[in-house]
Amino acid sequence: MKNSDSAALDHIETHLDDAIERLFSLMRVQSVSTDPAYAEQCRRAAALLAEELAGIGFDARVAPTPGHPMVVAHYDGPGPHILFYGHYDVQPIDPIELWTRDPFDPSLESRDDGSRIITGRGASDDKGQLRTFVEACRAWKETTGSLPCKITILFEGEEESGSQSLDPFLREHAEELQADFALICDTLMWDRETPGLTIGLRGMAAGEVTVRGPSRDLHSGLYGGPARNPIQLLATILGEMKDKDGRVTLAGFYDGVHPVGDAVRADWDRLGFDGAEYLGEVGLSQPAGEAGHDVLEQAWARPTAEVNGIWGGYTGEGFKTVIPAEAHAKISFRLVGDQDPDKVWAAFEAHVRDRLPADCTAEFSLRGPGSRAITVPSDSAALLATREALDAEWGKSALLGCGGSIPVVNSIRSILDMDTVLVGFALPDDNIHSPNEKYELKSFHKGMRSWVRILGKLGEMADARDAVAAA
Repeated sequence: MKNSDSAALDHIETHLDDAIERLFSLMRVQSVSTDPAYAEQCRRAAALLAEELAGIGFDARVAPTPGHPMVVAHYDGPGPHILFYGHYDVQPIDPIELWTRDPFDPSLESRDDGSRIITGRGASDDKGQLRTFVEACRAWKETTGSLPCKITILFEGEEESGSQSLDPFLREHAEELQADFALICDTLMWDRETPGLTIGLRGMAAGEVTVRGPSRDLHSGLYGGPARNPIQLLATILGEMKDKDGRVTLAGFYDGVHPVGDAVRADWDRLGFDGAEYLGEVGLSQPAGEAGHDVLEQAWARPTAEVNGIWGGYTGEGFKTVIPAEAHAKISFRLVGDQDPDKVWAAFEAHVRDRLPADCTAEFSLRGPGSRAITVPSDSAALLATREALDAEWGKSALLGCGGSIPVVNSIRSILDMDTVLVGFALPDDNIHSPNEKYELKSFHKGMRSWVRILGKLGEMADARDAVAAA
């Protein structure tokens, strides 16, 4: 039987003030995960969420970890089975003097244009976002007595401090957390009127290289000329990682890189993105990525090789005419498609070693394990159902890429073997991680309504399967 979301949507309208107060109650809990002084506050936030989920029909518990606890909750609905992830921890409030009010005293403020914003730490990242989903579940449960899907909820308490406990917890509880796919609400809208579905996250391989030459720092007046300079050598080697057209020259680097599909390309073209304006905001005028690919594609769908830092020799005050014994650089690669981070880093090491002259050596260190890119097929049933629901609520939606990485998505893919649909209602100016964090009331309100519709559409997927099976 087809799910109807009209009663749940009406519930959102008539209980908006209650939903705001429940968000405020969570925001008042000072769940700063990186500071041990707030450990009890993190436990309090987890307990508050578990108690609330239990109150709307979930089998919920606070699950201990070596760090801050997880919240795990289950609802045995008709299907499909959804894993929803969010995090209840927040960033530190420093510098406190830049806040216009107490960061843990949330408020609803009006602006000159008549719009309203929710202010306070965690308003957008991620308490406001995760609560849009919880409130949608509440609306379904209180109006129909049930939820249209089978749902598992996982709320983490260490996202803002490195997620040290996440992967071990996923491995230990993999069977319990298995679902058909995952949903995450911790990303951005395209603009104030267009919610985004993020279908691509770039992966990463990153680390350091040290090139060594002479046995000690040398006086450039005595040895300048005959002695190899490791800084100059390293700079030359790194410069040769790209050709004049911005293409990376590492052997096999583009293995697994796929072109953007026509449907996604057309969707991006409709966004009206202005590459010149995007670069102009940071004082640039010319794109420096691969020739033949526009700015948006370079940022979302093409791999990169970047030098993030380089140093050696004397860098203090004044001047010292020295030829350094060694030089260092930090390097990162953003990956797309099916690129293998281990193979990319190995190709980088080979690129350096193949260019080392006699008397010079190189040493490498990785910055943790690399991560593969994540791509959600634009024609997946879950994504299409989610987009249909967003279009019904907002009038339009957009398929977005993301130049960065979201570690939990990689963890869900690699450990639980599930795709993730990322739906975001935050905005770039929400001051996430900064003083005066805010969340648009419109984002919170329509975010709840969106999840009501999404749950209904996902429930219809199960109805369709049942009808086919019965035919």
